[in-house]
Amino acid sequence: MQSILNNDLLQLEMLGNTVGEYFLAALIFLLVIIVLKIFQKFLIDRIKRIAQKTKTDIDDIVVNVISNIHWPFYVLMSFYIAIKFLNVHNFIAQWSYYLLLIAVVYYIVRGLQEFVDYGTKLVIDKRRKEEDDEMHLGIITVLNTIVKILLWVAAILIVLSNLGYNVNSLIAGLGIGGIAVAFALQNILSDIFSSFSIYFDRPFRVGDFIVVGNYKGTVKRIGIKTTRIQSLQGEEIVIPNNELTQTKLQNFGVMEKRRVVFTIGITYETPLEKVKQVPQIIREAIEKEKITEVERIHFKTLGDFALIFEAVFYINSKEYKDYMDIQQSINLFLMERFAQEGIEFAYPTQTLYLKKTQN
Repeated sequence: MQSILNNDLLQLEMLGNTVGEYFLAALIFLLVIIVLKIFQKFLIDRIKRIAQKTKTDIDDIVVNVISNIHWPFYVLMSFYIAIKFLNVHNFIAQWSYYLLLIAVVYYIVRGLQEFVDYGTKLVIDKRRKEEDDEMHLGIITVLNTIVKILLWVAAILIVLSNLGYNVNSLIAGLGIGGIAVAFALQNILSDIFSSFSIYFDRPFRVGDFIVVGNYKGTVKRIGIKTTRIQSLQGEEIVIPNNELTQTKLQNFGVMEKRRVVFTIGITYETPLEKVKQVPQIIREAIEKEKITEVERIHFKTLGDFALIFEAVFYINSKEYKDYMDIQQSINLFLMERFAQEGIEFAYPTQTLYLKKTQN
């Protein structure tokens, strides 16, 4: 009798389904949740064991991604599977699918963000080891944010497309709106994209001595919109990044050595034997410096008021101060040796020869 009652109860129909079918759906709902949680736990434990044998952090990120999948996802997944065994209204079936889709897309984007953050951290750590440049770190952070925004925009478009919306018209509208915004902010956006160009192309970096048009100085900071350099006089010069990418720029910071050309002139009255000694004296003046390399020294030309010698040498340093110190030392050495040898430096003079005529 009890069995018959139970059987009749299970066959009792409510909202198009029997009590037995509801019971089966509930059982499946619970089983799916349990299976998914066990599968999550198994995956985490498995990956953790693998992670102990590897040096990469990728497996740690995977563990973190799986661990961050919370109960709403399991409930939605279990509910979606359970109602497959029931005769439910189309509205409920559709929205259970939509909610599950939103949850799946959400956790996929969250997982991708974890990998984006990991890649960003690797790049930032590498940059910090190579150079102390906060601009580059700022650019990387901005790019990280842009990538995340694009991921969420793509996720929203995917969800809307599956909800039945025409995303083509939405994309077209966003494109038109984006163009309008771009025109309104074209100067600002131009400088921002120029900062990206500076970051990837690396025409200069903080600490380099650069010449841009009539301005020259040491780069102190490269920002998202402007670059600041300190001139030789000490004042700060602020240059929009857009100008730096559209003009010719001299960067002395990347020089491994500096090429120096200088000339000196001695008087025509200098004896020939003394003239022949001048190239050797100049060579001695250059070679006594520790970081110089002589390329050539020549008696170049017979000038209007002097015998001109030209010397070319290299300084194995990019520092302007080193160049000036060495040039000063060479000049002092030449003045001392020329005084010892009785050789006079030439300066602009004119000699007038007067011829006396007899009447």
